[in-house]
Amino acid sequence: MPASLYRGYRFPEEIISQCVWVYFNFALSLREVELMMAFRGVQLSYETIRRWCNTFGASYAAKLKRRRPKLGDKWFLDEVFLKINGVQHYLWRAVDQHGAVIDILVQPKRDRLAAMRFFRKLLRTTRCQPRVIITDKLRSYGAAKKVILPRVAHRQSRYLNNRAENSHQPTRQRERRMKRFKSPEHAQRFLEIHDVLAAHFRPKRHLLSAAQYQAERKNRFETWQQVTAG
Repeated sequence: MPASLYRGYRFPEEIISQCVWVYFNFALSLREVELMMAFRGVQLSYETIRRWCNTFGASYAAKLKRRRPKLGDKWFLDEVFLKINGVQHYLWRAVDQHGAVIDILVQPKRDRLAAMRFFRKLLRTTRCQPRVIITDKLRSYGAAKKVILPRVAHRQSRYLNNRAENSHQPTRQRERRMKRFKSPEHAQRFLEIHDVLAAHFRPKRHLLSAAQYQAERKNRFETWQQVTAG
């Protein structure tokens, strides 16, 4: 992040980046992050932390996305409902065969047009087409696929897209902790950042030995330092 983006802030970049890291990686409220920083002798308000997360979180996430490995060619898609101010919305999410979140989109419906918007967003994010998409039996996927991805193979099953369904679990945990999202824009902004930052610090530990995991964790902390450096 260019130094100019930190210019004018009373606190150094190390404190700003640590607050953003803590908030998006652990199920903590803004007030709890404020308390943690106060324990360390840093006096600031939770509203300051909120502004930092909104201002710097997206920039950090964008840099991490550019550094992550190439995404797979098999996409698992799923949608889950979100209750926002008493109105039901839907969170659409796509992950690849390696478990990496490709992108998300919060929408008020899950019809054909909503699926088409989601497909177009995925294509803008990846700038490529998948070899195959795997979804549940929601008919909106098939209708949208015929228009947006006519040459891509499509597998529909109630259970084949469990990889995408499981990726919703961290969202549910944060949704409960935050006592629901305040608006569709709030949910979209938070989850776009959260999915990238949280995944960066959570390599697949069950596939690594202790030494490999520690080395990978060290590499990811070094990448974080590079991303947040002024």
